[in-house]
Amino acid sequence: MRIAEIYASLQGEGMLAGTPSAFVRTSGCNLRCTWCDTPFSSWEPEGDDRSVAEVLAAVRATGVRHAVVTGGEPLLFRETVELCTALRAEGVHVTIETAGTILPPGFTPALADLFSISPKLASSAPAADTPGGWARRHEAARRRDDVIRALAAPGHHQLKFVIDSREDFAAATDWVADLGTAIDRRAVFMMPQGRSATELAGTAAWLEPACRRAGFHVAWRHHIAWYGVRRGT
Repeated sequence: MRIAEIYASLQGEGMLAGTPSAFVRTSGCNLRCTWCDTPFSSWEPEGDDRSVAEVLAAVRATGVRHAVVTGGEPLLFRETVELCTALRAEGVHVTIETAGTILPPGFTPALADLFSISPKLASSAPAADTPGGWARRHEAARRRDDVIRALAAPGHHQLKFVIDSREDFAAATDWVADLGTAIDRRAVFMMPQGRSATELAGTAAWLEPACRRAGFHVAWRHHIAWYGVRRGT
């Protein structure tokens, strides 16, 4: 599997924020979000081909007992199933961070302790003239409610919507309503878009009270405040 980076840090988002974790970032994605903050794993994928055994060894070397398998889109790789199964067999808590658009061969609900699903709203699409037809390809692939329901079925899930505007918040709220009882509304997080603490604070100023009224959580992007936008954090 192609790996962009493996490192130890603190989980910065969602219900496990602050948890020491080993991050395994796969390289390659079936989407092209215009605001992607890891373009080296999507727009211009970098990394080395590494065996599952090599990745396991690297995670063990971090000494932490939570692993976050992220991307890019980790569920593009059949090896993700083998990796996550092996990590859980060793007693490591596994979070899979996914856009919720694809299920790998061999998928089972036991693959992860937590499925962290980040559905992509229409505003995530790249410009219409993006080379490679990515505007069309992104729009065709970004919403798969059947996949989200399959990932959420085990019960251990969270949904994190990236919110850049009030229109995004309305669209995310409608999407949650469409999913209905398939997802736990108490596990829905609205995450402000931004690449600096100042940008995040500007969106959060109106997003936080909107979430309180709607009964959603705000997913603070703590890692940006802690480390800024840089790799390996």
